[in-house]
Order: sequence, then structure tokens, then C-alpha cells
Amino acid sequence: MTDSVKRLRLTEIFYSLQGESKWVGLPTVFIRLTGCPLRCHYCDTEYAFQGGQWWEFAAIIAEIKKYQTSYITVTGGEPLSQKLCSELLTGLCDLGYKVSLETSGAIDIKNVDHRVMTVMDLKTPASGEESRNIYTNLEYIKPSDQIKFVICNRDDYQWVVSICKQYKLEQKCEVLFSPVNINDEDNIIKQLAEWILQDQLQVRYQLQLHKLIWGNLPGV
Repeated sequence: MTDSVKRLRLTEIFYSLQGESKWVGLPTVFIRLTGCPLRCHYCDTEYAFQGGQWWEFAAIIAEIKKYQTSYITVTGGEPLSQKLCSELLTGLCDLGYKVSLETSGAIDIKNVDHRVMTVMDLKTPASGEESRNIYTNLEYIKPSDQIKFVICNRDDYQWVVSICKQYKLEQKCEVLFSPVNINDEDNIIKQLAEWILQDQLQVRYQLQLHKLIWGNLPGV
């Protein structure tokens, strides 16, 4: 894990409250890897597409140890676009951390350590990247994982409901429904909540806690 040859390109490492998933509200260290092959129209981390700095694994671990938390989230961009990401995930688990991975589902998750909580963000039609979904990834989803949908409008919602039924997602793991943003120009926050209740779906509705607290800023 401390092999100086092994390194990843990082946009940032920061300490904040987990804003999403079943660990929402927990103090967490975030490792944001640089690079993403997708271009979702609503992306809020475009600054992670390029640039970044190379970090050796030993330096990443040294930075993490500055913070008194057992929760680590590896995110991006698309973290799995860097081949050594899976090795970092395993190393973090070996050190006793509770590790989550935020991935788009557009890259094979077969080699992700089974101890990692994978939060897979399947792309809806309105994202512009629906065609990138790799549905065979669902074969590797564990009950401890989560599948997330960012929903932009009614058409997105209906598509998501059909995907949940087709792949029986609620039987695989917890399913997250998130409105596309918290600015809510189109009233999607309220509408999505009402649609879920009207259809009596067994899913978790979530808002991004960190944005409610600090707004749409990097490093939070």
C-alpha cells in the first residue's frame, strides 16, 4: 500500500460531511480522482475533468490520517477511469477504513473489492449519457451497495421506474432517487417527492446535504 511507484492523479482530498448515500451526515474524507469519460449536462464537478496532481499512495494515506474518521469516499470525475483506483480501494479496506466508491456505472465494477460500498449512478436519458450504462454491472451489485438515479424531469422519472422494474433493483440493494439540483427552478424537488409517494415506491429520496449547507462549491 505504501509502494512509492503506485500513484493516482487527484483533483483534491478534503474532509467534509457525507452529503449522499446511507452514510449521509457522517464526517468523511473524500478522495476526488481526476478524469471522466462522461459529459452529463448537469455535472457539478467539471473542474475534475482535467488537471490534478499525481499523488503516491503513501502520500494519500498520510493525508487521510490527519483526520479522525473511519469513513472514506473515493469519487471523481469517474474514479474507475484510472486503473489503479481499484487497488487503492482495496488498500484502504485493508487499513480498516469504511470505504465507499461513487461511480457512474459506465466502467466495469467487477474488480472492485467486495468490502467497498459501491454507489452506482445509472445515467438517465436527460443526462445525455444513458447509452454509457453498463447493465452487466448489476450482476456485481451487493445488498450493501446503492444504485442512484439523478432525475431531471417526469420523463426521466418514468424511465427510472421502468428500469427499476425491469432489473428488479429494489431486490438487489437500496435505490436512491435524487432531484437534479437544489436550485429547483422547475420545482423538481417537490414533484419528485410527490411522484415517489403517489407510486408508493420503495426507494430512498435524497437531497445533497453538502449543497444545502455550503452551496455548489469544490472541496465540501
